[in-house]
Formats: sequence, C-alpha cells, structure tokens
Amino acid sequence: MAADVHAAADFYGTTTGLVAARLLRERLLALWPDLSGQSVLGIGFAAPYLRLWRTEAGRCIAVTPAQMGATRWPLGQPCLACTAEEDSLPFLDLSFDRVLLVHGLEAAENARRLLRETWRVLKDDGRLLVVAPNRTGLWAYSERTPFGYGQPYSFGQLGRLLAASLYRVERRDTVLWVPPVGQRLVLRSAELFEKSGRRLMPGMAGLIVTEAVKDVYAALPLKPSPRRRLVLAETA
Repeated sequence: MAADVHAAADFYGTTTGLVAARLLRERLLALWPDLSGQSVLGIGFAAPYLRLWRTEAGRCIAVTPAQMGATRWPLGQPCLACTAEEDSLPFLDLSFDRVLLVHGLEAAENARRLLRETWRVLKDDGRLLVVAPNRTGLWAYSERTPFGYGQPYSFGQLGRLLAASLYRVERRDTVLWVPPVGQRLVLRSAELFEKSGRRLMPGMAGLIVTEAVKDVYAALPLKPSPRRRLVLAETA
C-alpha cells in the first residue's frame, strides 16, 4: 500500500514531520552539499527536500508517481512538478545529473522498473540517492508517517536491488533514531536521539540512505569470443 500524497503533505505540516524533514535534510546536504547548475529530479514526495538545492540547481523537477495522486509545487517557488507513471517518466534519456528518490521506492508498484527508469534518465556520470524506511527501525511500522507504508528495506536488500538494476552503491548513511511520536519532550530531544543512536544502535535508524552510480560496464553486452579454427592434420 502506498502513502497518499495528501497524507504525506499533511505529515510534513506536523511537528513530527518538520523534525523528521530537518534531520533528513541535514544528511542529504552532507552527501550533496553543492549542486550548482545541475539538473535535479525528485521522485516520490520530494518537495520537502528539493528545497535544499532549488535556488542553486539549473533546474529542479518533482515527479509524483500516479498511484500516489496528483501534486503541485508550492506557488511562487522555482521548481516544476508533474505526475507520471513510475515506469514511464516523461523525460529524455540522460536528462539529469542527480535523482533523489524519497517516498518512492517503498511505494513503487514495481521497484525494479522504477529504478530502470531512473537509470535511463540519469546521466552516465550522474548520481542516485535513495531514501527508504529501514526494516529494523521504528518508522517502518508506524502508520502515522508516510514511511510506515509500503516495503521497508535493509542495506543488503537495497544493495542487491540496485545491483540488479545496473547501479553500483557508493555511499551509505542512516538517520532518524528519534521515535515517530508527537510528544514535544521527545521531539525536543531529537538531536540527542540522533547522536546516541548513531553511536549505540546504528542498525535501529528509521531510514537508510544509499547513494549509487550507474554501473555502465554491467550494461555493456559482452563481445562474442572469436571462434578458433580446428585444424585436423592428415596422417599417412
């Protein structure tokens, strides 16, 4: 079951959503600190995170999969938005330098087809950043958040899925040790939860973040081996 786009928007209007978005944006910015002049595509519900780069990027486009419902980018902000089928993105091959997939992979009807579409529109030297709920974390099992819907992943599962889709994992990160609750005291201690969780319970983070590049060599067909001639010597 996929999270509805309006439910996701409502979540990011809550105190819990604002804290989660702030913590995740910090990790994303650490991975991609400067995207000046680059083309950035966000797939899923990426609006709360594309704002990191919308003023510096050459272009910033948000795509919401059709099964999540229609959305639009907030009025007056320099970004484009559209709704499309996850296995048929309305862009030419090699169109983007960066692709951010958030609230997308776990909600995909066919995760492998979605990743193959990102492979198609990503430039050969481009980078994909996947944010997915961690199957051993609390956020994957709370329906109060959009991360509580769909398919959660472990690093191993996500790595194998990316490899099968002709990607090579470059970097991994984790975020969201703060519990998915609305109590003010808990949310005010979010930084403490993050620091303590990263040190004491690294496998219990709510989200896993994986950066991958196109494995172009895996996509190249192998050249056929030249046939060797078999010479039979005549004997008297």
